Amino acid sequence: MPQPFILTAVLPRDLQAFAEGLRRAHYPPEKNHLHAHVTLFHAFAPSLLEELRDYLPKIAAEFAAPEGAVKGVMDLGKGTAIALEAPQLLALRQGVADHFRGSLTTQDLYEPRPHVTIQNKVTKDEARALQAALPGLLAPWIAKGRFAFPALALHRYCGGPWEEIKTCAFRGHARL
Repeated sequence: MPQPFILTAVLPRDLQAFAEGLRRAHYPPEKNHLHAHVTLFHAFAPSLLEELRDYLPKIAAEFAAPEGAVKGVMDLGKGTAIALEAPQLLALRQGVADHFRGSLTTQDLYEPRPHVTIQNKVTKDEARALQAALPGLLAPWIAKGRFAFPALALHRYCGGPWEEIKTCAFRGHARL
């Protein structure tokens, strides 16, 4: 699919800065085109842009910021991620999936495991080394407990980098 749209959950500023630092330190620089993010949907068809532009602000206006928590390290095989627990975010994602039923790619039919990729496309040995070192760095974030995802962000895939299309801050009162 040429230039699909990607929907992500925005991280709170402090966690975003922490994850960005880890990406700069551990992601191969020639492949690190993106900011730290939590992918909710990998590929909405370009034909859905207008509907996405209308629908996402409605969701953000209705719901309060979903909560999440850092849970630990996630092994991606040839990469490493920060594993998150985010049942409210997954419930919100399910509502979006229900709305776009029949338009989702096979990959987006399945509920994701929320995470922030901080290393990818490295050797398994490099990934294992970071995974062994990461628990100590994550301990303060795990101890901190819950945080709120402040917004949803829609991006267009541009062959590597993404173009930001729209960010919708949560401002509603409804809880999932």
